[in-house]
Amino acid sequence: MAHAGADTAPVTYAAEISRANPTCFVFLIDQSESMRNPIGGGEVPMRKAEAVADAVNRLLSELSIKCAKEDGVRDYFHVGVIGYGASVGPIFDGALAGRDLVPLSEAAAAPARLEERSRPADSRTGAPRPPVKVPAWFHAVANGDTPMCAALDRARDAIGRWLADHPGSFPPVVVNITDGESTDGDPSQTAEALKQLTSIDGNVLLFNLHLSSDMSEPVVFPSDAARLPDEYARLLFEMSSVLPDDMREAAHRHDLSLDAGARGFAFNADISSIVQFLDVGTQVMDLR
Repeated sequence: MAHAGADTAPVTYAAEISRANPTCFVFLIDQSESMRNPIGGGEVPMRKAEAVADAVNRLLSELSIKCAKEDGVRDYFHVGVIGYGASVGPIFDGALAGRDLVPLSEAAAAPARLEERSRPADSRTGAPRPPVKVPAWFHAVANGDTPMCAALDRARDAIGRWLADHPGSFPPVVVNITDGESTDGDPSQTAEALKQLTSIDGNVLLFNLHLSSDMSEPVVFPSDAARLPDEYARLLFEMSSVLPDDMREAAHRHDLSLDAGARGFAFNADISSIVQFLDVGTQVMDLR
């Protein structure tokens, strides 16, 4: 892959991902009071907190399936989910509670519960289809303020320790999902400190996903701040890493044609934009 952007040293983002050389994903999830509000888009009204929990739990399930081989789920990835609201810390439920980062095989083997999901009617006959049970590793929470700086700090500490054991990895990817402004200070310096962590293959990637409460058109993976309406949206844009080339190419599968400077940022995201964003932002699947 190519250069990660003018704000970092030239790097390739080309490290092979294997069981001996895994990478990691960390999801930072805003759990503040405002996450109780409904999210824009979608046919069925849904709280932001529930939409995010559903999307990230689904992604963890899909990663487990992609990495499942004859000998079991392979640890190509380590994963972590950190919440920030009334408190800041890892939010895995059940056997994984309290852990910042978990090898994927351990996560796949220990979902906290199975949740029932309805399915759309059969497209040919119109007949209803029975619900399915899907794994869930954490539940939706919406309480307190938005201590984003503390969450970024927690991610930096966890990833710093992880990189000490995995110096040759494809750089870790952090996805920050929020619907509001940080309440514990300007997050830009904390974000920069996080992005300055490096493996041999390059700097940590930080992507930011701003959630919507209305039906206006989302702005996804912009290369400049021209369409962003306010100072805080522009701040989150500036905090976001430029997408490596392979992730930009993955966007074509979603019919997105992105500029070379496209950043891992989305403004005013609805349910479909969350799913799209997570899919593109976790496309580092050169697995061996």
